[in-house]
Amino acid sequence: MHIVLHQPEIPANTGNIGRTCAATGTGLHLIEPLGFKLDEKSIKRAGMDYWERLNVSRYMNFEEFRQMHPEAKIWMATTKAKHVYTQVSFGPDDFLMFGKESAGIPEEILVDYEETCIRIPMLTDIRSLNLSNSVAVVLYEALRQQNFAGMQKEGELHRLQWK
Repeated sequence: MHIVLHQPEIPANTGNIGRTCAATGTGLHLIEPLGFKLDEKSIKRAGMDYWERLNVSRYMNFEEFRQMHPEAKIWMATTKAKHVYTQVSFGPDDFLMFGKESAGIPEEILVDYEETCIRIPMLTDIRSLNLSNSVAVVLYEALRQQNFAGMQKEGELHRLQWK
């Protein structure tokens, strides 16, 4: 799986998303301009010591991203979508794209992806969810559909034993 952030603005959100990507073996793709520098403390603090394990790619704009991934199936998360994220079938190599915190994915991009635009249901008087929460919600549904391939599904207690 791949997460694409289109012009993210808040470093802590990107750090949190980076940590989620590292924990799931998911690639992170950043489309510029970014609202911060990747070496900011807030990114590293949110991503903790996992940032080094992260596979990050950067692109100057959406056109460069498309040129680098011409065959990619891109699911665009937007409050404007007709399809709920749980109603679609994700593939193991799909890209999940999210827009910047203040405006989402530009409509100029969305109009070409109507059938792969997805939304997270919420009450009508709420504008949107936090970006890092939205990424986690959709990514984990996509991973669930892949039966969490390659991921640890059981844990152990550190000091005690399960009964």
